[in-house]
This record gives sequence, structure tokens and C-alpha cells, in this order.
Amino acid sequence: MDTHSIRERFSHKIKSIDEVRALVGAYPREKSVVMCHGTFDVVHPGHLRHLLYAKSKADVLVVSVTADVHVSKGELRPHVPQDLRAASLAAYEFVDYVVIDGNATPIENLRTLQPDFFVKGFDYSAGVANPKTDEERETVTAYGGQMIFSPGDFVLSSTRLIRSAPPDIRYERLLSVMERTNIGFDDLRGTLASVTGTSVCVLGDTIIDSYTRCSMIGGQTKTPTVSVLFESLEHFVGGAGIVAKHLAAAGAHVEFLTLLGDDELGRFAIKDLEAAGVMIRPIIDRSRPTTDKNAILVDQYRLLKVDTLDNRPMDGTIRSCFSELLGKSSADVVVFSDFRHGIFNRASIPELTKSIHPKAFRVADSQVASRWGNITDFVGFDLITPNEREARFSLGDQDSNLRSLASTLYVEAQCKVLILKLGERGSMTYKSQNPTDLGGWFQLDSFTTSALDPVGAGDALLAYASLALKVSGSPEQAAILGSIAAACECEVDGNVPVSHAEVAARIDAIERVATFAS
Repeated sequence: MDTHSIRERFSHKIKSIDEVRALVGAYPREKSVVMCHGTFDVVHPGHLRHLLYAKSKADVLVVSVTADVHVSKGELRPHVPQDLRAASLAAYEFVDYVVIDGNATPIENLRTLQPDFFVKGFDYSAGVANPKTDEERETVTAYGGQMIFSPGDFVLSSTRLIRSAPPDIRYERLLSVMERTNIGFDDLRGTLASVTGTSVCVLGDTIIDSYTRCSMIGGQTKTPTVSVLFESLEHFVGGAGIVAKHLAAAGAHVEFLTLLGDDELGRFAIKDLEAAGVMIRPIIDRSRPTTDKNAILVDQYRLLKVDTLDNRPMDGTIRSCFSELLGKSSADVVVFSDFRHGIFNRASIPELTKSIHPKAFRVADSQVASRWGNITDFVGFDLITPNEREARFSLGDQDSNLRSLASTLYVEAQCKVLILKLGERGSMTYKSQNPTDLGGWFQLDSFTTSALDPVGAGDALLAYASLALKVSGSPEQAAILGSIAAACECEVDGNVPVSHAEVAARIDAIERVATFAS
């Protein structure tokens, strides 16, 4: 038995409404048909009793499942994607056909199929009149069918179950996405191998992440002063610099354009990046320091952070230099990594964007949720990868659910692919502006097994997703490989580049777990 191909194993029972109509015939028909409709996010005993009751009323049971795009019961719902929900129902022997309903209500399907019976749950039969139920009843009775309600002796809510203990379906969700687009684990390995040698030009703000480690001495009695003993000081290249290092660790040829100060930290950044295999082309601005964010750590607690920076926009001469360097670059991929520390602003972004070679694959990431800046300033890019906070900041939207948020941002930014990073909740990817496109978006859970340090996970996702999307053209492969790289980054201490070998090993590990391989 092919244990990991649930969708394929039961695909013969998953049909379009027109296919089911052709199979069962027009009303009135020789064999009676009963239809049920619902979300069926997590199929539980209450659902089974409801469906068994419906099956007892007719020869053929058709179950209609609400498509993902029309489920709006809460954040990140449905918990189980539509393909997997349909396959789960089709796996039951007594269910004859399953339909994924791309409409907001079952009315159109009822008109097309004209089932002899339409069975609703007991909770719809009592209480205040429901306009939707009334419309369904009128639709069914208009052609001579009958609406009936299942007994109310067993009621259990999927929503209640998910809120109390959401099931871990990270691998089932992954396999659903892969099967829907005919992607295998060997395809992921092939794409990962193909990114080697891809030329990338990164333009962005270098940040030095410094860690001053101390131990506690005590406090003063007369003033609220904390006294600590200095132990060590470490510097790490962060910001756009770590994005460049991730890309180089993946096997890309990386050219890095950045702005540095004429100081020791600037020279440290150059040396560190060169050692990582990055060809750095810095512009030195003697009027500003290299951006440094120094965390004061006391017994692993972050006591204070001291930033040394100058966020004023770069002058026109420096902007022209960057535009010239971009214009001369023949890189396959251009990545704008914006931390809003001088390079990017509303005046520079249009000019810099126009300088990109027209055949280059364009990527933008704008980590500016706590400062002025907006991911939608980067219009028409092939890929953007903001997190939820940055998306809400850019749209001024704190209320919409995640699907609405991502859909609106996708349209506003006019991008080809949007990967919305959701931290420990995974990611949501949009690849179509058509809200009725059932395959226009998908969600992945995090693949992290033991998070040690989540800092930098988004940079790893950006790097690997950019390369994967460029070489494969597949948003699914890009999101999967980016998520795997993010998981690898989360499981090490410090913001260090994720290697090609680490991602390859994680693909193997995920395949073993997802397919029950030994």
C-alpha cells in the first residue's frame, strides 16, 4: 500500500459536480441520491453519525466540501486543506462521491445535481430562522426534492476540537500540496541541486549583530543602577549580509552591494563576507557608522540593546553608484533586502528597481515593521516574503484574517508570488489574484522540531525560496524548500548560514517521517 498517497488512492471518488451529475443521472432517477454539505475540517464521530444517517436515506451518498477559500471560522482555518478533507471523507466505504465546492454556498451544486434528499445537521432545524437554510430548502423543494435533518443525539464541533488541541498534520498538509502539483521528494532534491551556480546580486543594509555577554554583580542602593561584569563581545554579520551568506551557503554565486561606515565593524563585515564566499562591493560612507545592534546579555537574559546607526537616506551620489552597479550586473536573481537603514526609501526604490536587468528574477523583503517602510513600495516583483506584522504594517490592517490580509497584500504589491511568513505557524503562499482559484494559495506548517533560536529563520527562507522559485518556477517547491531552510536555522544557536547539505539532509528526514519509510 502506498501509505503517503491518500489523495491519489481515493481520487476515483473525488469528482466535480458535473461528473457526479453524469454518473447518477438527472432527477428523477432510478437510484436515489442524498447530499450532505459542510466544512468537515476534522472528521469526528458526530460527522460519521450524520453521514451514516444520510446514507440510510438513499442509494448514493454525495458529500460536498466547502473549499478553503470560503472557510472563515477563524485564523488559519480550515486547519486541514480541502484536498485532504476530501480524501479523508472519500476513504469511508459508505461515501460514494466527494465534491469540493468552489462556491460560497451549496446552492449551485444543489441546482446542478438535484439530489433526492439534502441532509442538514440537527442544529439547523431549531431556533431562529436561518436565511441560508431557508434558501437551501426553497432550492431543493423547487424541483421536488426534500430537505431533512439528522437526529441530534450526538453533536460535536470541529471548531471546538481544533481550539482545544489542534492535530499535528504538518506532513499530511505537505503531502497534499505536493500531490496536488505532482511534486515528489526527488523533485525537491533536484531543485536544490539545480540552485548551485545561480548568480545572485543582493542589495541591502548590512547590520552587525553584537552580543556583549556579562554576569550580574548587583544593584546600587541609592540609584536604580544595575551593575554587570563584562565577559565577552561577539560580532555577527546580519541584515542583508546574512541573506547573502545564506545564498552562498546554498551554492549560489553572490555579489553583495551594501553601505558601510569607515570603521572597524565595516572592515569586519567585509572580511567575514569574503570568508563566506560572498563577493562584496561596498560603498563606504564616511559620514555614517556601520549599523551595529548590540544586545547586552546577562546570564542569557537580554538586559538591554544599544543601537549605533544613522537611518537618514543615502545621498544622490551614492544612490547613483548603486544604480550603476545594478545596471552592470548580469545576475540571474536580484534581491532587495530592506531594513530601512539608509539604502531604501520612496525616492530610491523606483530608481534602483529600474536599474535591474529586465531579464533578472526580482525578489524583495522589507523587515521594517517597527520603522517607516513598506513592502508594497516594491511593486511588480517576482517574489516578496514579508511576515505577518510587516504585512499588517504595510496595509494598516490589524483586523483581517490571514487569508484576507495575504490576498490584499498580493494585489497591492502586484507580485507574482507572495510567501507570508507566520513564524511557528508556518507560512501562507499566494500565487493567483483570482479569489475563486481553488489552487491559488496554500499553507504549510513549520518543519521545526526543536526551536533553539528563531532569529534569522526568515532570512533563510528568503534565500532558499528565491533560488528554488528561479530554477523551478514552482511556488510550491519554493515555499517548501524555504520552510525547510527556516527550520534548519531555528534549530541552531545564532544567525548562521544554512548549508546546502543541511537542507538536503532535512529533505531526507522529512520524507522518512512523511512516508513511513524505515
